[in-house]
Amino acid sequence: MSKNTQVEAKRVFIGAGCNRVVNNVSWGASGLVSFGAQNAVAIFCPKTAQILTTLPGHKASVNCTHWLPSAKFAFKAKHLDRHYLLSGDTDGVIILWELSTKSNNWRHVLQLPQSHKKGVTCITAFMCSETNAMFASGSSDGVVNVWDVSFPSKPSEECKVSCLDSISADSKAIVTLSLAELPQNPGRFALAMGGLDNKIKLYCGERTGKFTSVCELKGHTDWIRSLDFSLPREETTNSIMLVSSSQDKVIRIWKLVLVGDVGSWQREITLASYIEGPVFVSGRFTYQVSVESVLIGHEDWVYSVEWQPPVDHHQPLSILSASMDKTMMIWRPEKKTGVWVNVVCVGELSHCALGFYGGHWSPDSVSILAHGYGGSFHLWRNVGSSKESENWQMQKVPSGHFAAVTDITWARTGEYLLSVSHDQTTRVFSSWKSDEEDEHWHELARPQVHGHDINCVAMVQGKGNHRFVSGAEEKVVRVFEAPLSFLKTLKHTCAGGEGSFPENLQADVQVLGANMSALGLSQKPIYLHSSSEPLERNGGGEGLETFETVPEAAPVELKEPPIEDQLAFHTLWPESHKLYGHGNELFSLCCDHNGSLVASSCKAQSAAMAEIWLWEVGTWKAVGRLQSHSLTVTHLEFSYDDTLLLSVSRDRHFSVFSIQRTDDGEVSHKLMAKVEAHKRIIWACSWNPYGHQFATSSRDKTVKIWSIEKDAHVKQVLALPQFGSSVTAVAWTGLDQKEKSGCIAVGMESGLIELWNIKIKETEEEGTTATAALALRLEPFMCHVSAVNRLAWRPTESNQSLLRLTSCGDDNCVRVFDFKF
Repeated sequence: MSKNTQVEAKRVFIGAGCNRVVNNVSWGASGLVSFGAQNAVAIFCPKTAQILTTLPGHKASVNCTHWLPSAKFAFKAKHLDRHYLLSGDTDGVIILWELSTKSNNWRHVLQLPQSHKKGVTCITAFMCSETNAMFASGSSDGVVNVWDVSFPSKPSEECKVSCLDSISADSKAIVTLSLAELPQNPGRFALAMGGLDNKIKLYCGERTGKFTSVCELKGHTDWIRSLDFSLPREETTNSIMLVSSSQDKVIRIWKLVLVGDVGSWQREITLASYIEGPVFVSGRFTYQVSVESVLIGHEDWVYSVEWQPPVDHHQPLSILSASMDKTMMIWRPEKKTGVWVNVVCVGELSHCALGFYGGHWSPDSVSILAHGYGGSFHLWRNVGSSKESENWQMQKVPSGHFAAVTDITWARTGEYLLSVSHDQTTRVFSSWKSDEEDEHWHELARPQVHGHDINCVAMVQGKGNHRFVSGAEEKVVRVFEAPLSFLKTLKHTCAGGEGSFPENLQADVQVLGANMSALGLSQKPIYLHSSSEPLERNGGGEGLETFETVPEAAPVELKEPPIEDQLAFHTLWPESHKLYGHGNELFSLCCDHNGSLVASSCKAQSAAMAEIWLWEVGTWKAVGRLQSHSLTVTHLEFSYDDTLLLSVSRDRHFSVFSIQRTDDGEVSHKLMAKVEAHKRIIWACSWNPYGHQFATSSRDKTVKIWSIEKDAHVKQVLALPQFGSSVTAVAWTGLDQKEKSGCIAVGMESGLIELWNIKIKETEEEGTTATAALALRLEPFMCHVSAVNRLAWRPTESNQSLLRLTSCGDDNCVRVFDFKF
């Protein structure tokens, strides 16, 4: 919580997708999962399926995260007060974070002193004790650094990190690493590396550093993707296992066995010894590495393999693999024969995952988590009653966009959020009814899954069904209308009930859902009374069978939050209209408060292209083309009485148009004012709900307040003090209508958000004057880590003390905050 004398802030929701890279996700002994979301490190709780926080600090995309201790060492970490997390980014920077389990507070401990010159690709660690660990980090230039870290035993002490060794292992990238202590040889470690060739490199070294190459393991026929050492088993303390997976679709299990003292063991060079595998010496002992088993079952690249975490110091013979073939498998040896077989396979029914980048065990081995190509998580939990009867069921997970979120808007009465993104999707988020005290938000639907990056969205106001318009990197504005399946699902959310569309009117909605078209550009309605038989596609289905077909949507009323498979295909909204007119890609949209007009603008280098088009809701005819600007209009907004339209532009001007309706319904418009308002591009604007004042924000780091006076001229009444970075978003909400007081939320390119209280005074002599005071600076851990793209206050009744704000940004995040005034 961020506190201030007047305003209290509370984090309500964070929605974010996972960066689409391998090694990005880690499940810690703390029970929490970490992942990179653009430049942020996000932390989620699998029990509640909520993202708890994001950690700001990286200036580049986060590639990998690794908990100390991870799930593998959970058995050594029963009662830790503090857990640690490593995160590495594409600039080569690695940061160490600390989580205090008592207070749930996070702290940026340090940045590793010696950065990699290229991006960090993987991090692996070995917990030597509760307060001491060794870890290795690999980079895309083939350098591997080995580190020693000691954690404080008393709260007053600090973490100590030292670099033990830097190994130039390869000229190409190293993409996977695993560390283990050599059997019966305390203080000596094996480090396995895999990269963009088909050999596994094995290094050995001491606890104090200096690792040397001891052998290479050959067998795979393509790049090595994942490596994981097991911990020693009680019955075989003189050996450990290494599992490896590759783009050759095969998983190999290698056994590293202590074969004797250096002096006593001699080797015959025979054909048999060649088959048995390489031998190396470390300290007093000789070790041999041989192939234990080869696991064939996946049909595509196997991106990750992981040993099941030990239970009570006992290492189970069980491996989880995740592959680009959209499945995760659990492999175990048969009791009688000892042959390794695939005993569990999950995920094969999903069309949407486009493959998994990695799979992870929970510390108690009851759950498995995959992250996929669409930035999505997939979680299964074994709800079987005994060891013999395994039953893996899909569970709720957090979700969100996996690219910059460009625009966000509230439903008419604030019952849900609608966000659009460069990941080419439109998503609905809402809080879901549950028995718990805290409200839990989930993704409710994915109304639009498109073939172009989406730039802007606006909710159509007024009566009737839920509708929105969206604009993407194309010249067409698209209109969508909520299907019956969505209206019924909405009843199970916290907003519940009828919201802004009474049930007796829902009878007119004949559309149940929508189907994806093959090219992913248009969404066709599925009608209520159409036959339930799947359509015979392409007349009898000859000829096109070889194409991967899009599955037939089956829209239904959802009684609990949907999982990824449902979201990707069965929650689409039908597209009802296309609006043609603009000559370039759409950039900004807005709807008036009455729900009769939509205004749109597109990217522009000339006055002709910079026209603002007005569309009439319902007929969807173009009813006006407003000329004023010479470059892209970046933001549009109607005044609360719908008589004025404000536009701001890259040409550093704002324009105010008066919008009039004649008795016969014709729309007339006139340019009232055009002012050069800032020294740089104007990013955003927002009207005062209680009058004809508005705010503009710009790259020149300022926010200015303007007023339209009685004689229709515009005057500047206030400029807020200069901000620390470019102001990319601004939103004005009312606090008290009598006092004409309000609150302006300010979002910056740095990701930070501030709230300013503002009071407007109108007198005959002086005209309009305004005063402003800083109400709250949100702390960085609550804010975005990259530019804020839009801020929007939830529509509320006047004079409420609790206000809700949503924000979206380039860090792929959608955030919701509550403020108590």
